[in-house]
Amino acid sequence: MSMKKIKYSVLDLAIVSQGTTLKDTFDHSVALAQAAEEAGYTRFWLAEHHNSVAIGSSATSILIGKIAEETKTIRVGSGGIMLPNHSPLIIAEQFGTLGILYPNRIDLGLGRAPGTDQLTAQAIRSDFFQAAQSFPLEIEKIQRYFSTENANAKVRATLAEGVEVPLYILGSSTDSAHLAAKKGLPYAFASHFATTHLMNALQIYHQEFQPSDVLEKPYTMAGVNIIIADTNEEAERISTSLYKMIIGLLTGNRGFMQPPVDMTDDLRELSQNPSVQQMLKYSFIGSKETVKRQVQQFIKDTQVDELIAVTNIYDGHDRIKSYQLFAEIMKELND
Repeated sequence: MSMKKIKYSVLDLAIVSQGTTLKDTFDHSVALAQAAEEAGYTRFWLAEHHNSVAIGSSATSILIGKIAEETKTIRVGSGGIMLPNHSPLIIAEQFGTLGILYPNRIDLGLGRAPGTDQLTAQAIRSDFFQAAQSFPLEIEKIQRYFSTENANAKVRATLAEGVEVPLYILGSSTDSAHLAAKKGLPYAFASHFATTHLMNALQIYHQEFQPSDVLEKPYTMAGVNIIIADTNEEAERISTSLYKMIIGLLTGNRGFMQPPVDMTDDLRELSQNPSVQQMLKYSFIGSKETVKRQVQQFIKDTQVDELIAVTNIYDGHDRIKSYQLFAEIMKELND
C-alpha cells in the first residue's frame, strides 16, 4: 500500500483512571509495553508531565528504567524530557546510566515546554523561562556530555560519554522544526494535541534539514490519537473518556480519567466544540476498517516515517486491544 514501511510506536502518559491506584497504572504501563513489544512496535515513549492527578509519568527517567527492565527488545525513551525543567548534566547522567543498563534501547526525546502550568514550572525551576529560551544551547550541552571528546573537560558526565542514546527533538510549533533541521536530528511532532502547525512544521523541517553525524536525511514522527474496538459504536463509547478528559483540560476541570458512557447529545455537542475539534483533529476512532482508512490518508498527507500512537482509554484491557489492532493495521499497510 504505502511506498515505504512506516514504523509505529507508543506514547504513554501513564494515565490514571478513576478507581485505580498509581501502582495499578505503572503495572498497566509495563503490561502495555510488553504487549507492544510482542506486536512489533518500535518504541515505547513516556511523556514528562507535572501537577496532574491523571498523569503518572512525572519521574520519567525512573519509569523508563522500569519499562526497559520488564521488556527485552523494544526501544524505551522519553517523549519527551522537558529539558528546561532540568540540568543537562543530570539528564546526561540519567540517560547515560539507562543506556549502559539497556544498551541500544534507550531514546532521549527532548522538548521545550514545561509539561505543566506556569506556577508549577516556577516551582520546578525558578529560572524556567530563561532556560526555555536557551533550549538550543541546552541541547548542545547534552550532546557534548555524550561525546567522547568531553573526556578532557573540567565538567563531565562520565556515565554518558560514548554511550549510544539517540536524541530526538520534540515540538508542537514551527520553532522546533527549524531547530531539528539545523541540528540534523530526528523530529517528532505532537500532533495528537497540537494540530495547527503540523504540515507547516514538517515542510520547514524537510526544506531546512542539514545532514549530521547521526542522520543523513530527514526523519519525521507524528503523534496521533488512536482508539480501535470491534465496532465503530464500541470505539465511540470508549472514546467518551478521552472527550471528557479533553473538555476537562480546556475548562480547567482536571481529574482522573472517567469511565466511558454511552455518547449523549450533550457530550456530542461538547465534542463538536471548535477547541475540542482542533485539539483532536488527528484522532482516529472506530473499527479496524474505519481507522485503517483514516491512518492511510494521514500517512499519505504527511509522508511521515513513523506514527506514535496515543491511546488514552479508561480500561487497560481495551487499551491493549486497541494497540494490538493498530499494530495489525500498520502491518497490513506496510505489506
